[in-house]
Amino acid sequence: MAIKLEKAQSEDTYRLFNMQYTAFLPLLEKYRDYNTSPANESIDKFAERLIRPDSMFFKIIEDGQLCGAIRVHWKEEGRFWVTPLFIHPDCQGRGIASKAMVMVEEQFPEAVSWELATILEEEGNCRLYEKAGYVRTGAAQQLNEKATLGYFKKLLKDVER
Repeated sequence: MAIKLEKAQSEDTYRLFNMQYTAFLPLLEKYRDYNTSPANESIDKFAERLIRPDSMFFKIIEDGQLCGAIRVHWKEEGRFWVTPLFIHPDCQGRGIASKAMVMVEEQFPEAVSWELATILEEEGNCRLYEKAGYVRTGAAQQLNEKATLGYFKKLLKDVER
């Protein structure tokens, strides 16, 4: 399996938007988080995030086929966020997300830290991020009675700026 990242362009908007919806719909149905779920995001908001100057969306390509995307957002010098990362359900369970995370981190060697948030009740997602070197920060946000958003961080340098 050959994985590569390609910078997403505005012409990818509809295809990536639909893939994000498909990837996150099971979580939206399970947790009923209508405020923060990417499956409930508007096409306009998605398109705006795709072209923001303080972030970069990458398509995740496996053996020539689009199978997901990962967006990197920089908050301040050296501090990067992964938001969102999604893999189409037909492509899940093959290690694509893990490889994409390594590859995207390599795109930004100036990073001091990487951060992300995920639903803590999704143990598989938490394991994915912990295997990639992220640790729980202890910060959490109760989304509703079914879901809690937990924050994770990966420090790459001894001293954070």
